[in-house]
Amino acid sequence: MTKVTPFLMFQGGKAEEAMNYYTSLIEDSEITTVIRYGSNEPGGDEGTVMKATFTLKGQEFMCIDSNIKHQFTFTPSFSIYISCETDKEIDYLYEQLIEGGQALMPLGDYGFSKKFGWLNDKFGVSWQLDLTE
Repeated sequence: MTKVTPFLMFQGGKAEEAMNYYTSLIEDSEITTVIRYGSNEPGGDEGTVMKATFTLKGQEFMCIDSNIKHQFTFTPSFSIYISCETDKEIDYLYEQLIEGGQALMPLGDYGFSKKFGWLNDKFGVSWQLDLTE
């Protein structure tokens, strides 16, 4: 085994939009590779993401677009966990990620953390934000 990489499958051609959104919100993040489906190529619509990699604060992720309707999608039981250093940072990320999404645990003091939030973003990806100051 050479490495372990979280993998996100988007439907409806949303992979590139999601990568651009995530890398714009989180410092020290970038899209590193994008391979697109060509015309008449099986498995995907032309121009959508066949395979891409991006990093969020140095953590590599892989993603694809799928034009196949699956009986499943993202689940909150697997989430991207972010340790935030300031109130300003956690408030900003929560505000941006909740737009068009759904709160699972609104920002608050839950005992195990003085400020914590859990949400699904507009793409269905689950995030946990924890203030660690």
